[in-house]
Order: sequence, then structure tokens, then C-alpha cells
Amino acid sequence: MTSSPHTPAVEANFDGLVGPTHNYAGLAQGNLAAAKNADLPSNPREAALQGLAKMRALHDIGMAQGVLPPQERPNLPALRRLGYNGKDRQVLERVAREAPGLLAAVSSASSMWTANAGTVSPSADTADGLLHFTPANLCSNLHRSFEPETSGRVLRATFPDAAHFAHHDALPATPAMGDEGAANHTRLCGEYGEPGLELFVYGAGNADEPAPGKFPARQTRAACEALARLHELSTGSTRQQLQNPDVIDQGVFHNDVIAVGNREVLLYHQDAFVDADGLRNWISAQWRGSRTPVFLEVSRDRVSVEDAVSSYLFNSQLICPPDGSMRLVVSSECQENPRVWAQIEQLIEDRANPLSQVQVFDLRQSMRNGGGPACLRLRVVLTEAERAAVNANSWLTPERHAELVGWVQQHYRDRLVLADLADPQLLDESRTALDRLTQILGLGSIYEFQR
Repeated sequence: MTSSPHTPAVEANFDGLVGPTHNYAGLAQGNLAAAKNADLPSNPREAALQGLAKMRALHDIGMAQGVLPPQERPNLPALRRLGYNGKDRQVLERVAREAPGLLAAVSSASSMWTANAGTVSPSADTADGLLHFTPANLCSNLHRSFEPETSGRVLRATFPDAAHFAHHDALPATPAMGDEGAANHTRLCGEYGEPGLELFVYGAGNADEPAPGKFPARQTRAACEALARLHELSTGSTRQQLQNPDVIDQGVFHNDVIAVGNREVLLYHQDAFVDADGLRNWISAQWRGSRTPVFLEVSRDRVSVEDAVSSYLFNSQLICPPDGSMRLVVSSECQENPRVWAQIEQLIEDRANPLSQVQVFDLRQSMRNGGGPACLRLRVVLTEAERAAVNANSWLTPERHAELVGWVQQHYRDRLVLADLADPQLLDESRTALDRLTQILGLGSIYEFQR
């Protein structure tokens, strides 16, 4: 194991604000929580406030916490590209009458899950010394395929300085290049500023590799390889790892539903990967960090895949506050499952690993749509100079948190059903809210209705 001088860095979390049209339409095939709760009334206001409460709590323990805005929904520009013309009210009325499923798709608030916004490679890992971003093409589901263009604008507005940040276009939107972003990407390292290992997990690979039979594999090996090339990563520091197709068919639509890693720790379910032994051996052989890698495998005998999916144990956040501890951030569903909670307590009590504390959050509005703590954030490792180059208003502060809470309480509804998506008033409310949000966050005109 070797280490070399490095530039100090921190891992920041950029959480997505839940949008005003947060609803339960059950759009994502293979996402069991979304399917189970389809057609239930949602509470956009509560959803946004739950997310903000988590952001504020992490800020208060010293984490670098940022905010990313939701996307414009209902997405009228998308409907017009699909041939629905006329005034906004006429477009909504027609699509609600002719294609209600399409209306649900263009009204999805799924951009709240910014783990899917893109893939990020820190400057310590890249050949050109820049921090690289590639928006995910999200081509597996119609409702998410509308996101990449705006995601790219959001990332460029949040990380605007070309002296520090390199932005790429999304990969071609074809199943052969299916890319779901950081939900299938894990970086392991010693200290954040040291060169790390980047793990890309895929479900669709070569013809001779096993594949799921019930649900589609959303991430392809070809996309993983393209991302590594775009981000100028060395072949010795990257691995394309095949996900277990059996767990995809049990509702593990992204790797972050069955594994989570941070710094030197990889926490994963026994059934997460094809050839987990090979993965551990590769990490150990290629390791360059100043810490020793730690592998925490959760046995299927203690936590079943079904328990993992229903509780989102592995969709937790592993975080490292400035006090030097490592904490696990979980949803309240983990605490309500006796087997999952017993496993968490064992991990925390085991002095042989760095985990020392667990924090529980009520994220039920997001969880009912199949997104836990890790889904709601995009991780970005930043040096001090890079952190200073981030759009200043994108950082959460107590004052900005209070302003955002007031913004939500002013603009968001506390109940939404699918029939409301055709309400022109909801469109007006959403645009008014988003226009104000771009002023609060200082992002400029990132939405089509502003351009």
C-alpha cells in the first residue's frame, strides 16, 4: 500500500429539492416501491420539507451540503416535441384526454433523485486534473429520459468554472449506452484528495454474461467504459463490475439499492455482485490510499434481498463529518425492520470497522416512490479551490435553509393526485416557484420557460 502527497479535499453532498409535482404514478419498471404505491395521493410540501430537514441536519454536523433544483414539470416543451400544440391549457387538456400515461411521465418529479443526475470523477483521479461531470441519459424510462438536457444545464450553472470543472454531454440515448449516473458508481479512497478507485456497476454486458429475465438492466458495460474514457481515468483505477442479475429481478434496479461505498469502506449485500471475491481482490491489489480498505458484507441469512429492498438499508449514506467519524444515514424504514435494524446495530457496535453512529430520517414521501437517502444526493469530492469555485448560492446555510423552507411553504401543495396533473393552475404554480428558486440559488435562466 502506498500513498503520495495530495491536495486536501472534502466530499460534498448536493441534494435534489423535491419538485412541486411530486406524485405517485408508478412509472419505473423494476422499482417495487413505486409500483406498490402507484395512484396514492402525495404530499409535495411534506416531501420537500423532509428533504430539506435531512440537508440541514447534515450541514449542522459540519458536512459540505449543497442544493440542486428540481426540473420544470409538467414538461410542456416535451409535449410540444411530441406533437401537442396550442396554448398550455389546451395541451394539458388534450394529453390528459388522449394519453394520461404520457401526462404522468412529463409530470414526474424524479429529478429529485440527484444520484441519477450524472457521474462525477474527482480531479485527483483524472489525467487532466479537472473534476468531470457527465449527465446520465436515463434512457430506460420515458419519464426520466426528459431529464438529461436540464441536468446538464443545472450542473454547469452549479459548477461553472472551466478552470476546475469539465462538463460532458450525456451519452447517446440508446439502450446499448444506458446510463443511470452515480447510482451505479462508487469511489473508494484513503483520504478524499488522494487518487481513488472508481467502481462502475452494470447489469447489461457481454452476450456471454448472465442477465436479468424479469426486469430490465438499466446500466450497460459499454456506458461504464465510455464514462471512464470521457473522465480520463486510468485503466488501473477503474473496474466495470457485473451486478447480480437475480437481485435486479428482485427490485434492485440500481446498484445503490444493494451496495454503498465511501472512502475506504464498501458495504454490500452478499448477493450484490457476480464474483464479489474478484472485486475485493481487485480493490486490494490496486489500492493506493493511506487507509486500509474495509469490506462489510451483509449475509443473506441476516438480511434478505427483500428486506434490503423494502428498507433501503444499502440506499443509506455513508458520510464522514469533520469530527473524523463515519456515520450511516438511513431512512426510518430501516429502524422499523427488526432484522435490518439488528444488522445496523451490529455494524455500529463492531469496533473493527470505522462506522460509529447511525442517523435516522423520515423520508417517507420519497421512499414511497422508491428513493432513499442516497438517491436524494449527488456526491462531489472538492478541493478547497474547487469548493470556492462552486456557485455560492448553491451551498446550504442556515439562512438559505430558512429561505427554502419558506419558499416550499408558499408555493407547494400539501396534496396531489394524478388528476391534478392536468390542472393549468398547477403548471402556473410550478413555474412561479421555479422562477423564484433560480433567484434564491443564483442559477440564471436554466428552465425552458425562462429562455
